[in-house]
Amino acid sequence: MPGEVLSEDVLPIPSSAATALKLGPGLRLSPPSTLSTTSSGPLCADRKKNAIWVENNTGRYIPQNNDLIIATVHHSSTDWYHCSIMPHTALAQLPQLAFEGATKKTRPQLPPGSLIYARVLSASKHLDPEIVCYNPSTGKSEGMGELKGGMVFDISLGMARRLLLSKQAEEGKLVVLDELAEHVSFEIAVGRNGRVWVKADGVQGTILVGKLLQETDASALTIEEQRKLVKKTLRST
Repeated sequence: MPGEVLSEDVLPIPSSAATALKLGPGLRLSPPSTLSTTSSGPLCADRKKNAIWVENNTGRYIPQNNDLIIATVHHSSTDWYHCSIMPHTALAQLPQLAFEGATKKTRPQLPPGSLIYARVLSASKHLDPEIVCYNPSTGKSEGMGELKGGMVFDISLGMARRLLLSKQAEEGKLVVLDELAEHVSFEIAVGRNGRVWVKADGVQGTILVGKLLQETDASALTIEEQRKLVKKTLRST
């Protein structure tokens, strides 16, 4: 519940002592060390990233630093691409050189409507979000950049976060993609803003993967129910 103070025993045990605790949506730190909730929902943790947050599937997406997101180019100016993350949020600013190895001669040319996979570099209440298509720590794209072909499907914010977990089955209780991957070849990019891009061999395969993700999300399927859904769907195609 909002305003609930969290005790130390609910905090994740970090995989490395040098990893600072990261607070996600739904939490507030009051100096010196009081951690409390600001929204209702299940308390979730990621030990590898030493992160903790309150899951909330019903709220609007609010950009957070380091979030991976799927955005659409709205328009461009001299040095920037102005991108839509969600209909209700301000346009995010993407520097035209914020791609791996980009120069003024080699920077990508992205017309309005182009899809991009990007990372939130900075976000605050008072400034428009800035996004980049590379990892600031390595300078590498690591899968970010323009998303060509494929289709985008809407999912809940909670489902997006589960799909981004390093161990989907163990931590997110998701096996639908692993089960599908044994029979269907596909690429996927998950945005923390509740969007997932899928590209398979042909339109039918792309729709199949996207719709199974949406059904798993909407019906809150268990691991066993996900396996049954995949088998049933593949038998009927």
